[in-house]
Amino acid sequence: MELRQLKYFVKTAEFLNFSEASRALCITQSTLSQQIKQLESELGIQLFERNTHGVALTEGGIELLPYARRTVHAADSCVEHIRDVKNMVTGSLNIGVTYTFSPILTETLLLFMKLYPNVKLSIFYKTMAELMEMLEKREIDFVLAFKPTSQSARIRSHILFDNHLSVIVSDQHPLAQRSKIRLEDLQNYDFALPSRGLQARFAFDRLMSKKAYDFNIRIELNEVNILLKLVRESNLVTILSEATIYGTEGIQAIRLELSDVADYEMEGCIHVLKDSYQKASAKKFVQLLSESDSIKQRAFNWLSNSFMV
Repeated sequence: MELRQLKYFVKTAEFLNFSEASRALCITQSTLSQQIKQLESELGIQLFERNTHGVALTEGGIELLPYARRTVHAADSCVEHIRDVKNMVTGSLNIGVTYTFSPILTETLLLFMKLYPNVKLSIFYKTMAELMEMLEKREIDFVLAFKPTSQSARIRSHILFDNHLSVIVSDQHPLAQRSKIRLEDLQNYDFALPSRGLQARFAFDRLMSKKAYDFNIRIELNEVNILLKLVRESNLVTILSEATIYGTEGIQAIRLELSDVADYEMEGCIHVLKDSYQKASAKKFVQLLSESDSIKQRAFNWLSNSFMV
């Protein structure tokens, strides 16, 4: 059994399509099929069921997949570790980011690219659920997102900054001069809300479920930049975290006045996979992020020692 064959098997299992998997691996489809057949022959078991309707994992393939993934990841980690030992900050760094974190990331991205030109960055903007799934599959190195309501046993989270759910309005809005506001005071205003699946929306829906509020929701969308533009250019009201509006002019964040502070606390976190080797490039990036102005302005509370271990 060769490591290459396991890599081919894992990629094919991800796509369940030999043509797409071969393109992703930059090999011919015939080479991929041949290597998979050799692996099946050596193991004495069929890994994929092939028919006119497509490709599916067999019971044996399902059993092999987690072991193959761990083996491939261990090999990749070994290479990264040797590079780090040689003090070479090179290779690739894959970062998962929720939409809300976008405004506070730009400063660090620009500085990192300047300091470490040999590292290829890949940034994935998705919902928290999608990013956590990618992290568990080891498709990304770490995730920048708020602290989840339920924690996976395989993921370790470190607080980066404290944050709060806030009412976001244009600086010309009648509410813009308020320092705090109650949810019941917003019932006469039109809302533009983040789509369901985004964490700010989840927190807001949790608040709404506690009382029979009657809000006029005019629009829902999952693109934060467009959402903020709509709010800035109208009298619409939205609910987001304070971190979302970092560096954005023409809008104002107003603290929600709630009896239970835990209802609107949204701690910004770095999420990593437990017992997984952390690349030198990842540590450098996190260090720069923790020292950035965008984080320092958010009651910086980074647990550096635990991440660096």
